[in-house]
Amino acid sequence: MSVRLLICLLMCLSFAASLLVEPRVTVAASGQPELPRFLTTLKASDLMPGATGFGQLRDDIPVAPILKNGETLGWAFLTSDFVGTTGYSGKPIHVVAAITPDAVLAGVRLVEHSEPIVLIGIPDVKVQRLTEGYAGLDLKAEAAAGGSAHDLDIISGATVTIMVIDDSLVRGGLKVARALGLGGLAPEISGPQRVIDVSVERLEDWTTLEGDGSIRSLTLDVGQINAAFAASGDERAAARPEKGPETDSFISMKAALISVPSIGRSLMGDAEYNNLTTWLKEGEHAIMVAGRGRYSFKGSGYVRGGIFDRIQLIQGDNSVRFFDKQHRRLGTIAAAGAPSFTELDLFKIPADSGFDPAEPWRLQLLAQRAVGPIDKSFLTFDLAYRLPESYLVPLTPVSLDTPDEEAAAKAALWQRIWRDRQFEIAGLAAMLIVLTAVFFFQFQATRNERSLFWFRMGFLTVTLVFLGWYANAQLSVVNLMALAGALQTGFTWDAFLLDPMIFILWFSLAAALVFWGRGVYCGWLCPFGALQELTNRIARAFKVPQWELPWGLHERLWPIKYMIFLGLFGVSLASIPLAETYAEVEPFKTAIILKFAREWPFVLFAVGLLVVGLFIERFYCRYLCPLGAALAIPARMRMFDWLKRYRECGNPCKTCANECPVQAIHPTGEINPNECVNCLHCQVLYQSGQKCPVVIKKLKRHAKMVARNKESAAALEKAFGARVPLKEGTHV
Repeated sequence: MSVRLLICLLMCLSFAASLLVEPRVTVAASGQPELPRFLTTLKASDLMPGATGFGQLRDDIPVAPILKNGETLGWAFLTSDFVGTTGYSGKPIHVVAAITPDAVLAGVRLVEHSEPIVLIGIPDVKVQRLTEGYAGLDLKAEAAAGGSAHDLDIISGATVTIMVIDDSLVRGGLKVARALGLGGLAPEISGPQRVIDVSVERLEDWTTLEGDGSIRSLTLDVGQINAAFAASGDERAAARPEKGPETDSFISMKAALISVPSIGRSLMGDAEYNNLTTWLKEGEHAIMVAGRGRYSFKGSGYVRGGIFDRIQLIQGDNSVRFFDKQHRRLGTIAAAGAPSFTELDLFKIPADSGFDPAEPWRLQLLAQRAVGPIDKSFLTFDLAYRLPESYLVPLTPVSLDTPDEEAAAKAALWQRIWRDRQFEIAGLAAMLIVLTAVFFFQFQATRNERSLFWFRMGFLTVTLVFLGWYANAQLSVVNLMALAGALQTGFTWDAFLLDPMIFILWFSLAAALVFWGRGVYCGWLCPFGALQELTNRIARAFKVPQWELPWGLHERLWPIKYMIFLGLFGVSLASIPLAETYAEVEPFKTAIILKFAREWPFVLFAVGLLVVGLFIERFYCRYLCPLGAALAIPARMRMFDWLKRYRECGNPCKTCANECPVQAIHPTGEINPNECVNCLHCQVLYQSGQKCPVVIKKLKRHAKMVARNKESAAALEKAFGARVPLKEGTHV
């Protein structure tokens, strides 16, 4: 079956899936709580000892009271009704928990999940037992410690799943406790507690606006600015005082939050205010700054550099500098009784600045004085501003996450996982850098056969021990099924970022497919592939005979892995959990993730493949691996052919074909990129002066040329009695 035919078949299957398979939409996705669906499968006593039943689901919060003879002992809730619980499978992990009036988890049950490792790799009872161990968790302590008051217990091979369960129980439990006011926990208000009351549109005159604080002022006279520079300790600035009467105005600066409807319309008029609202985008605000006196709050720096360097808005830890694109001039002030100003300008506050109009802020003025030809001395003065309470309205407390907050919580979870695995990430990054260097400089790396052999054995050992058994970074066709499921139900990056090692490996593999094909992973970074090759090398050391299948049979066994992959892909269109079960044809979980600690049939299967691999190197990789088949299809799109060949390869020379460890070289000399594991042995032979006939021929020709040159030089020396320098032949 040709590769093109396989690609066409996959495209047809994908199209059929889009027509026949409806994306799974859970009840929670439609905004309805899913807790009632699971309460029918649980007994109240499973969650709280002595309980006799569940009450009706509350209308305001999706929790159900846990009753004992009509008395409420606590409340049951489903974590996925309150927080995101998407696991590695891309589907929610549903956990029901009971919470007491004292904000303590009384009981916990894992009721539904689709995690592939847990489904077919780790006994479900083991994860159930760990989940139930959260009974007794004090949410008051978690609230005080930011969710880190307890020790996180991890099951090897199910790290992501357990961390998602842990995160959902803590965050979901805290939301329920705050919403119900349990244990003294108050509802958590997200965002600003007060917002601008847009319904207030009264028009006021200048005197009223100044009187109620809508307009705030900063006034400095000449005497005050001179005294300030004198007190600054800069003798040069003190020696250059501002001239004129001390009562003369140095600057009189006014500021107002003009994006507030009532203030804006009062100061600008309806037409200008409408222009302002058109200028401002959602979340943006604007201030009006007016000034008169000797000193300009704008200066001239903005003309040259586009930034107003004499003023900045400061609120808490945030500051806003204004640029020319955030600036507009205002012609006149519409409010009755307004004085005249020499400078009248509007400045836009960006939406991403973190500015809260309900909180106090200050406009800082930078006053400068020349103390030399190019030197200046600087002082700052603050104009404090607080929007009057009459323009504000309180917000109703909200206890449930907004989509942005939920996304931030999910991001915090995967970022926490990445921080916890910094050592593994650094190790993988080092391996990828070294391997990339080897492939980019493969001509130099393959000059010495012995050096390359021991480097490869060492690298494969690191791949097996560190990448596989320690970090559990074994890619699987299950990952591809999880991706297919995510594409059907709504793709997000969160689930895939939960395992940094797997994510980095897939990302680097995608790049490697473009440059070198699938062999970079299969031949160097696959832990089970490394286990097969290392055990085969040990077998060779003990003189275990090696079987080489006839080319005709070998070529006909190749399609088996493609058939397995297509079969799993077809099953996944109907049922991803069923396909994940059939994906047990991969021995990766048994041999790498669980380190053979499984039921005997799985262990027997994995060991059987390794035993066959003692006689036929990489037997599983060659004929059975569905992941290798899946990677071989896009690998056909690689952009470069890095493996060098001679015209004589295959006809007449068959050295590379005979010595290829996985028989990926056709007898006619072509390398099959779908089967090649990029071990680089053929590149060693390409430069070998002992095995490659082409190189041997070149060396012989070179030796003859040198010999002829020596004979000619000797004849000339004998004839003329002078030594003639030799001209060496061209090096191979």
